[in-house]
Amino acid sequence: MKVFKETQRFNQWWLIILVVVVTAILIYSFVKEYQDTGDIINNKQLISMVLSGSLFLIVFLLIFSLRLKTKIDENGISYQFSPIHLKSRIIEWSELSKCYVRKYSPISEYGGWGIRGVQRKGFWDFRKRGMAYNVKGDMGIQLIFKDEGKLLIGTQDPKKAEMVIKNYIHKIDNTKTLDNY
Repeated sequence: MKVFKETQRFNQWWLIILVVVVTAILIYSFVKEYQDTGDIINNKQLISMVLSGSLFLIVFLLIFSLRLKTKIDENGISYQFSPIHLKSRIIEWSELSKCYVRKYSPISEYGGWGIRGVQRKGFWDFRKRGMAYNVKGDMGIQLIFKDEGKLLIGTQDPKKAEMVIKNYIHKIDNTKTLDNY
């Protein structure tokens, strides 16, 4: 196998149940508000109901439209977390010092799923752990850059990813150049 392609989505059963429960609570509160006020709903109540319903719908659509696309080939490893990333980002083999598949803890290492960590030092200094792009599960492709930065890309098919990485691991140049004196 020379190319690895994977597309992941947020479609976990617990997330769907959470959305259904929140939707039911929202609808119940709208109906209850309407019953309590009778047939008369003032503008303030109507605006509040429309805004909260719209906000929930936007969040719901965003979560379920997110897709993590990963591709490993002779050029390197590319990923795209659409619709946040408008185009794929490619990491060439020459930029890496290490690349391997590993098990990780999404909650304790990165604080959950999604786009986790930051690339620059600041209040949330994830520099030692690096960034993570993950959707579900606890397996990922660990990339360690020559500048010692780290990126983890979640995968649902670690065996296939590992097989393809083994085909191209020779492209990672681990030799360090020394300056001439």
